Amino acid sequence: MRRLFYLSILFLITCTPKVKEKEVTQRPNILFIMTDDHAKKAMSIYDNSLIKTPNLDRIGNEGIVFNRSYVTNSICGPSRAVFLTGKYSHINGFLDNSSRFDGSQMTYPKILRQYGYYTSVIGKWHLKSVPQGFDYWNVLIGQGQYYNPSLVNMGDTIQHIGYATNIITDLAIEALENRIPKDQPFCLMVQQKAPHRNWMPDTTHLTGEQVYPLPDNFYDKYENRTAAAEQDLSIDRMFMSLDMKLDPERVIETGSGGAPKKSDVAAGWKRNLNRMNKQQRKAWDKYYMPISDDFFSKGLSGKELVEWKYQRYMNDYLKCIQSVDENVGRLLDYLEEKGLLDNTLIVYTSDQGFYLGEHGWYDKRFMYEESFGMPMVMRYPKLIKPGTVNNDLVLNLDFAPTIMELLNIETNEPFQGKSLVPIMAGEKVKEWRDGIYYHYYEYPHGWHKVKRHYGVRTNRYKLIHFYNDIDQWELFDLENDPSEMNNIYDKADPELIANLKTLLKKLQKEYGDTISD
Repeated sequence: MRRLFYLSILFLITCTPKVKEKEVTQRPNILFIMTDDHAKKAMSIYDNSLIKTPNLDRIGNEGIVFNRSYVTNSICGPSRAVFLTGKYSHINGFLDNSSRFDGSQMTYPKILRQYGYYTSVIGKWHLKSVPQGFDYWNVLIGQGQYYNPSLVNMGDTIQHIGYATNIITDLAIEALENRIPKDQPFCLMVQQKAPHRNWMPDTTHLTGEQVYPLPDNFYDKYENRTAAAEQDLSIDRMFMSLDMKLDPERVIETGSGGAPKKSDVAAGWKRNLNRMNKQQRKAWDKYYMPISDDFFSKGLSGKELVEWKYQRYMNDYLKCIQSVDENVGRLLDYLEEKGLLDNTLIVYTSDQGFYLGEHGWYDKRFMYEESFGMPMVMRYPKLIKPGTVNNDLVLNLDFAPTIMELLNIETNEPFQGKSLVPIMAGEKVKEWRDGIYYHYYEYPHGWHKVKRHYGVRTNRYKLIHFYNDIDQWELFDLENDPSEMNNIYDKADPELIANLKTLLKKLQKEYGDTISD
């Protein structure tokens, strides 16, 4: 019955409008790899102080590294919808994670499919509606599970035994192997769950505990930043069971964890553990039970407790990224073995950035740099010179129009982003954007109590307005205050503020975002 339901939806999909293809000699393949919540600082081509990611770095070293790549709305589902549609959240209709994606609207995979591409998406979808515009889809249910996850394969729900990052890669390679005809160009979206909360590493990485330095602003007091002071994404509020992996039979849950309402977190954590088979559980307990025993013997509190939580969080988070890097290596090896590597645009990115203790936080949502920025590297030697580094302001909004220009497809679809092809080719673009626009909506019904806000970022300044049940402006000089600790709105040059507000209004008008404060 479930399969018939999904198939009926697929047959009712509205036909996409015609696009016109220009003449091209050889059409490149597209491999789009997206992870969930990957901080730029946790990718060694950006910062090698925490982790080494040789396979991810290879893409950037043999292609282009975007140093200033950003999202329009720093939360999972909305960012994915922007990548697909090339339109802001208020246009594509997916404002926050309570939304449901309207699959009848135009997306770049739909256009590519009409253009003769084999299109597929494997892994995390997180848009609630059935994927449309794909020859093949096999996606996690909701957030998915790290161990023995269930995926919906074209309507059929199948549980797989193993670790999600490995399984998604296996299925992606299998999809390419099974496509007919084999010489058909492909657009493959490989979308990992990792390193999303609650950061459960593969058993192969359950070894050793590293000690990581605290960020300089770990004990931020949020002076003159009311919205930052009222959030609920502080590391000291993490769940003792779900996040810290403490023995659920012994722990007394004290965290709030950002949940909209208190729930039986220990019971939820037990459900995670119960998904494991005997072999997996044995390896898990061998690693985490001594950590639990050591914790309960110490009776930590205050700063000692919050710093212990930070170390546990960082160890698990970075171990999840190790698996991501290894599996990206597997994909690169496969393409190389099949002779597809140099005719494939390879993109690695994340749906947003993440806090690794900056401001004392984890999670995302804020327009501050750590969560506003996303890692993005690309490799395509027919266009991109190895070792290219770019510092222009680019957005996830730009991906769809970039693909259209790269493939020489003419379409009347009103994408709101800009093509990155000239930048990828190393050209100096004279009339590039002078600022980027951001808007976050998920308050008060979502997690973590981050206020609604919108803002503009230029090369040097960032202006943010928090609204809804608050009315506060923040202004940061990113050149002199890159950690965004000093809100200078009340003492800045009035002309500077006026110019930034003019730019903000210009971008809101350009993108059709009507603000109701």
